[in-house]
Amino acid sequence: MSEPMSFYDEIGGHDTFVRLVDTFYRGVAADEVLRPMYPEADLAPAAERLTLFLEQYWGGPTTYSQRRGHPRLRMRHAGFHVNPDARDRWLAHMRTAVDELALPPLHEATLWDYLQRAAFAMVNTFEPSSSAGGIGPARPASAAELPLHPEIPPTTPSS
Repeated sequence: MSEPMSFYDEIGGHDTFVRLVDTFYRGVAADEVLRPMYPEADLAPAAERLTLFLEQYWGGPTTYSQRRGHPRLRMRHAGFHVNPDARDRWLAHMRTAVDELALPPLHEATLWDYLQRAAFAMVNTFEPSSSAGGIGPARPASAAELPLHPEIPPTTPSS
């Protein structure tokens, strides 16, 4: 009996994830809110990290952990001003990238579900973007402010 294919293999492996990430970063490169969050002049290192992370998450090579350790996504993004606007812009560029892959519907839905959940989990402030290009202290989002579902607006504590 052969082992079942990983999601990584089912959708085309490395080449598919490179296409996804390359399309995504083309959008980020022109985005006035997201681009300043990347301190490197060249987005290639960020694209490589995202590619490696997504490949590992979906059952591909474990290169990401070998190079960078545990992903710790919330911790790695804590220094960035990730508000709902930044999240929505990230999702818009990722939506374009996912659509360009033209995956079968079940694969597309599986990938998109994860990307949405990850984007919502990265929100760490509800303050508007600053002139500092999104980098700098962010007012932490309280548990009461974090939405449980994209269609359910966050709650605010009553006075």
